[in-house]
Amino acid sequence: MPPEILLGVSGGIAAYKSAELLRRFTETGHAVRVIPTASALEFVGAATFEALSGRPVATGVFSDVHEVPHVALGQRADLVVVAPATADLMARLAHGRSDDLLTAALLTARCPVLLAPAMHTEMWEHPATRDNVALLRSRGTIVLEPASGRLTGSDTGRGRLPDPAEIADLARLLLERPDALPRDLAGRHVVVSAGGTREALDPVRFLGNRSSGKQGYALARVAAQRGARVTLVAGHTEDLGDPAAVDVVRAPTAVAMEAAVRSAAEDADAVVMAAAVADFRPVDTATDKIKRGDHEPPALRLTQNPDILAGLVRDPLRDGQVIVGFAAETGDATGDVLHHGRAKLARKGCDLLVVNAVGDGKAFGTPDNAGWLLARDGAEDELPMGSKALLASRIWDAVTPRLT
Repeated sequence: MPPEILLGVSGGIAAYKSAELLRRFTETGHAVRVIPTASALEFVGAATFEALSGRPVATGVFSDVHEVPHVALGQRADLVVVAPATADLMARLAHGRSDDLLTAALLTARCPVLLAPAMHTEMWEHPATRDNVALLRSRGTIVLEPASGRLTGSDTGRGRLPDPAEIADLARLLLERPDALPRDLAGRHVVVSAGGTREALDPVRFLGNRSSGKQGYALARVAAQRGARVTLVAGHTEDLGDPAAVDVVRAPTAVAMEAAVRSAAEDADAVVMAAAVADFRPVDTATDKIKRGDHEPPALRLTQNPDILAGLVRDPLRDGQVIVGFAAETGDATGDVLHHGRAKLARKGCDLLVVNAVGDGKAFGTPDNAGWLLARDGAEDELPMGSKALLASRIWDAVTPRLT
């Protein structure tokens, strides 16, 4: 049986984005039942939800009374997601109100509950909302940090609904691992690098690699929702939206990434180098496009880029800072992937090293990942195949006990 997701929709302008979230759930094989509040139906009609879910929409406690929906819907769910979750909805849930079908179902749910807030900045920052969020989190409800950006009208600020793709990724994570998002990084600053660097040959061409940035973005996203202040130093990535509640710094080259990482890491508790940083760059960069002709192409002379991970270990920026590296490896005649990973950990000297096998559709550009987590003290843990958010959660599990 596919996982049963209960999708609650409360009455905010961001309700229209719940249709995109619903589509993502159904296209990945989940069975979804939608419960909109009465005010949500002022923004999006029931017909939209029914067409996308293929199931009737539950709208009130007096519909299909013989099925006792206000109890049964919450009891049957494997996951409850409310997107958007308004300030009013969270206030009612925090105080145990059950004056409509959605809040009644939430009170009966014993599965993970994920709330994705959306409201104006002033409402999100109001002491009443902050108290309600803290109360809900203390009871085990997952309340996401909202994104920053355009709100209604000309207003911008914090309180924007996270992107539906991000909510869907975190929902999948909770189905894989219900305890994946504790608030154990609250008060910490972490730096994550992601994506590949590009080293220019001329104004058109570059040396690069296959990194999509998805694993680094997953690390940043999970850390932010576990309470950390996160700086994401991003090289070139696929078309990935900025994670909610994360500060993003662009660094297209290895030299730029070294400067950005070291600047951000001055007060960081942990640095995770998930980026695929180019080992070499051209000695000379042509100012004009190199033309094809009858002559031989010019020789390509390379020089080494800075080793950012080794530099952080050799020249620490802060006492007790936890340094995590990544190793994308393939086996060869001298040893397998894990052999090369162990050798890299010995060379780099970082606290933790994530080893991924790459090639043949593995790791780069995929939604899933697997590997091994090696520690400087000799511990080794296998990271089984799962979403990149799941692997990220396992990495943060290993980082948090090492924070001082």
